[in-house]
Amino acid sequence: MRPLLCEIRLNYLRENYQILKKIHGKKLLAVIKANAYGHGAVQCAQALHDIADGFAVAFLEEAIELREHGITRPIVLLEGTFDAKEYDLVEQYDLWTVIHQQSQLELFLAHDWRKPTTVWLKMDSGMHRTGFFPHQFAAAYTALSQSDKIANIVKITHFSCADEAERSMTDMQIEAFDLGCHGLTGEESIANSAAMIRFPEARRDWGRAGLALYGVDPTGEFSGSLKPVMRLSSRIFAERILQPHEPIGYGANFYTKRSTRVGLVACGYADGYPRNAPNETPILVKGLRTKIIGRISMDMLTVDLNDSHEGVGDEVELFGDLINVQEIADAAGMIPYEILCNIKRAKRVYLK
Repeated sequence: MRPLLCEIRLNYLRENYQILKKIHGKKLLAVIKANAYGHGAVQCAQALHDIADGFAVAFLEEAIELREHGITRPIVLLEGTFDAKEYDLVEQYDLWTVIHQQSQLELFLAHDWRKPTTVWLKMDSGMHRTGFFPHQFAAAYTALSQSDKIANIVKITHFSCADEAERSMTDMQIEAFDLGCHGLTGEESIANSAAMIRFPEARRDWGRAGLALYGVDPTGEFSGSLKPVMRLSSRIFAERILQPHEPIGYGANFYTKRSTRVGLVACGYADGYPRNAPNETPILVKGLRTKIIGRISMDMLTVDLNDSHEGVGDEVELFGDLINVQEIADAAGMIPYEILCNIKRAKRVYLK
């Protein structure tokens, strides 16, 4: 059997949620859109079900999958609905939908709701992607609040730069949100993972834990003990010794500088490892940090074994406990989301 293994440590997921819940101090949504960032939405939701205040997904199909696997906690549709027919399913599956534009608002009010429901009304506080502009927000809020179809309105916005060292943009968005919501009652949700860590003033009624939930600090500033939920490992399945000035792999973009023991690892870009990971991207062989040499192939990659006493059969950690996925993302010019969401073909094991 090919030795590529993807371990999902659900106990780490629970620990991370509890850490973030303590930081936020109030209710916390576990964001499990995009198949829980590649970790398995159903398995992650089931692992968190007894402690999570609720879950957030991108769209209706993701929510239905959770409901059909026994998830009864509140589920928020972050993208809202795409047409009028979806409101029947929103009601059937008891979901909370985000309203971020006028057409959604009109379709919501036109729907024949059997009982009052909760909606999340989104403001565009400066990201300029979705949401009502601050000067339009009160009118949208009023239209909803005057309807007998509404049980509760949660005011929501999303930050564009909360994970960056420069905080002026986030400060501006917080100010815009607060001004736009002035005099409007009800709960609020503005803190994503980064804002939860860096901006105490963003910790409102509902937080939204995304990347940090899976053990990746989006700010580089967190001093706590978030644990990586996903660990990707493989093994050395072949090795060879190359003399100085020998090329390795496609494009011959790496030449040995000395006599080099080269190990072949069962993992490549078809498995989701980034093809553009450059030479010297860190990797762990039998507990020792070493580096990738040569271009990533479809099904395999090559590593420098000179500092390892062993070879064939040795375990390789591509990322996980000692090689943080952020290191791989930085080396490849990517973000961790791109890597975590695309891991495939590996044998997947869920550890409780």
